[in-house]
Amino acid sequence: MPRYVALLGSINVGGNRLSMAELREAFEREGLEQVETVIASGNVLFEHEERPAEGLAEMLEWIVEDRFGFRSMVAVLGKAELRSAIEDNPFTGDGADANVHTMFLDGEVDPAQFRVLVTDQAARGPERLAMGPRALYIDFVEGVSASRMTGAFLERRLGRRGTARNVRSLARILAKMG
Repeated sequence: MPRYVALLGSINVGGNRLSMAELREAFEREGLEQVETVIASGNVLFEHEERPAEGLAEMLEWIVEDRFGFRSMVAVLGKAELRSAIEDNPFTGDGADANVHTMFLDGEVDPAQFRVLVTDQAARGPERLAMGPRALYIDFVEGVSASRMTGAFLERRLGRRGTARNVRSLARILAKMG
């Protein structure tokens, strides 16, 4: 059976507290197999019959909302897609692994909206941005905590929901995928 990772947004932030044990149990109840969490921030490895990742993402979003009462954007990736999210990020190896992120989005970014985002962000801080397939690559040059660029700011500018992970976390998840 194929192995996937679900990257859930809005977990253990903004009052959306959720134990990883509860999350694993909810996924197992819905027929996902070999469920395992990595890092306590909504990264879930699992096996499931082969089906489109978008269908899996919708199912997992429904599970979180139904069981825990809040909406969470979910990105589902196979091993090759996860590896690409690291390797295709132009800032990987150039910026610090803790500062270089891939923000997984719920759809493609409109190039015109991306250009507006880059212009708007230039006045806010030194972060570097690049577009990817259903992704935004970010180098938080001075660190995430020092940045004025928030997820809400990015989502408003792009018209897309997303969830971000740094390169270090993505590498840990990839290693766990086997």
